[in-house]
This record gives sequence, structure tokens and C-alpha cells, in this order.
Amino acid sequence: MSEVRRLLPAPQVVSPATSKERLEERGFDRAVSKVMSMTARDIIAEVSASGIKGRGGAAFPTGLKWSSVYSAAGSPKYVVMNADESELGTFKDRVLLEQDPLGALVGLIIAAYTVGARKAFCYIRGEYRDVEKNLNEGIKTLERTGWLGPERVEIEIRRGAGAYIAGEETALFNSIEGKRPEPRVKPPFPTEKGLWGAPTLIQNVETLANIAILFAHDVSWFKEYGTKDTSGTKLVALSGHIQRPGVYELPFGTPLADIINKEDLGGAMGPQRTLGAVLLGGAAGTFLSPKDIEGTVLDYPSLNKVGAGIGSGAMMVFDDTVDLSWVLTKMARFFAEESCGQCVPCRIGTRRILEIAEAGNLKARSQDLRELGQAMRDASICGLGQTAPVALLSVLDRPELIH
Repeated sequence: MSEVRRLLPAPQVVSPATSKERLEERGFDRAVSKVMSMTARDIIAEVSASGIKGRGGAAFPTGLKWSSVYSAAGSPKYVVMNADESELGTFKDRVLLEQDPLGALVGLIIAAYTVGARKAFCYIRGEYRDVEKNLNEGIKTLERTGWLGPERVEIEIRRGAGAYIAGEETALFNSIEGKRPEPRVKPPFPTEKGLWGAPTLIQNVETLANIAILFAHDVSWFKEYGTKDTSGTKLVALSGHIQRPGVYELPFGTPLADIINKEDLGGAMGPQRTLGAVLLGGAAGTFLSPKDIEGTVLDYPSLNKVGAGIGSGAMMVFDDTVDLSWVLTKMARFFAEESCGQCVPCRIGTRRILEIAEAGNLKARSQDLRELGQAMRDASICGLGQTAPVALLSVLDRPELIH
């Protein structure tokens, strides 16, 4: 399979990224007009029929999440675009907001209209200053259309301050509220009590862009690509020992080997290099061996068979010269430093993993690491502590990857 341009603008789209002409060229004006003539329940039914799942990593059915917020008691309600892209090796949201920011913003407007929110936030990674300018310009363009305003929905940009943990939805809420970005205990879930204790819908940038293109067309068009389990396309951030790194938009079901090796995609590794391992999903993801890659496709059921998931869509390629023990030590230090320290399993567990990794005896301490990892997954408050051991444990399951 080759790249498909839907979320990312096709080469023939030449209008400025934040212009009124871009809205019309991409069909986003048509999407908003269509939605404004529909009931909330009909909108949610169409989102559910499309099969869109969250593209930030959790893959939660989008229609179900919208239905939960729409049905939740309480007012006001809020919607949030999560653009705090801090996962290692992940840069697909940045590219999407650089090339086509109006798509995600239109998706945010549609989401707000559907669940009955009058206030929306774009929470953006602090380092993405140029992208933030794009969003500001896009909001101004949308204000001129009359779709934004006190009687409809207001969009406000909030800038993160470099904390990895702020990408976790409830820590992000605390940050928006002016508090320390620490995760909240769940339940209650954000759909019931999110920002300022009100029902809140939070979605990744890529998910909202999918909403915009869905309503610019229809369900049957949307499902022309993908698999019976997962419809549509996925943005993949390809990096590492690869000749053509970058962000590629690929149909679900694309073989992982094609993503790495096809000339119009990754282009394989350089001369005299062979594949050593692939880290799928960033630091919180899974290391796959060359054997895992063969016969596995970009879809959740296929990846589940090798104990992996798509996560954020990051694919970091390592050739056979890389010492993964060194990589794992770097990742362990990252998690130890980025833990907010709120809960003991994560605060202590990440430090213990770092100590073991620095000692260089991963295989000898395999059982200790497995028990520690299980405790962190069972008892940590948020995804950082729950997923911090995942990449390490995936290598222990594939001892051939450790030199």
C-alpha cells in the first residue's frame, strides 16, 4: 500500500493553510453547514457509524465518548483539543497543524456543537510556537465565518510548559485550571467531571481532523480505506535508521514491512544495514523484532497478536548496530524524570527501573523487573506509571534483541 492524503492536504491543494479558500477547498465549510442542520443524536450516530477511534493512543470509540458527554448531567460543558504532543518519536500532530490546522479546528467546532459546549480549549505543547501562530490565524479565519462567538462557541489556546505528564487528560485539565499538572484519580471520568468539575470532551488533534473530513464527505466515503476492524487512515511518524523519515498518512491494514521498506515510504535502511528492532508507539510503546514485523499490519487486532498497539503512531527504527540496553536506560531516565511523583508506584518504580538499567543487568533481573512492572501497571494513577515499563518488558520478552 502507498500513502493516502486525506487528513494531510493533497499536493494539488495550494491555498494558504489558514485561509477561507482552504476551508472551501477542503470542504470544511460544507462540513459545518451539514452539521448545523443535524440533531446531536444524528451527528453522534454518524460518528459511530464511521468507526472513528481516538487517534491519540487509547483508540476509544469516538462516538461512544461523544454520547457520554452529550448525555452527562451538568452545565456548562467543555471540549478540549489535546495538542500536547510529548511522546518520544511522535510529531504527526505538529505536521498536521502546520499543513492543515483548519481541519482540527473545524472538528473542534463540530464536537462543541454536538455535546452542547460553548467553550473550547486548544492545549498545545509549549515548544510549538509556530504551530500556535497557525492555530491563532485559523481561529481568526473561523471567527470571520460567524461559526465562533459568544452565542456559538469560543476557542481559547492554552500553552503547556514542557511537562510530559500534562499530555494525560486529567493532568491537562489541572494545567488549564492553573494547577500543577498532576493526574486525577478516575472514576469519575472526564465525560462526567472534567474541567472545573463539568462534563468534558477531550480529543487528540488527529481525531478531530478525522471528524472534519467525515462530515465534509460521508460515512461510505470515509470507510473506503481501512479494514473491517478499523476504518480510515492513520498518521505515522517514522524516524530513526530509515532513509525517508517523516509523517505518512496510511490506510489501516498497511503492512509494517511496507512502511519501513517501500521506496515511496520509509525507503528501508542505508546500505549494509539490517533491521534490528522497531519501537512502536513511542517511549510508552513496544519493541518489535524483525520477525514480529513480517506479517503484521497497521491495525489493532494484528498488533495485539504480537503484544503491541499503535499508540501515538510513532515508529522508531533501529538497525542491528544499536545496543538496546543503552536505549532502554535513556528511556528509563526519561520516565524517572518526567514522573510527577504523586503516586508511590510510579515515583519509586521508575527510579528502581532506572537503577537496574544503569547497572546493566537486565536479563539477570528479569523477574524483579516483571514484578515491578506488574505493580506499576496495577497501582499507578495514570498512564505514565502504567506504561513506563512496557517497552522494557517487551525487550525481556524478546531476549534476542539485547546484545
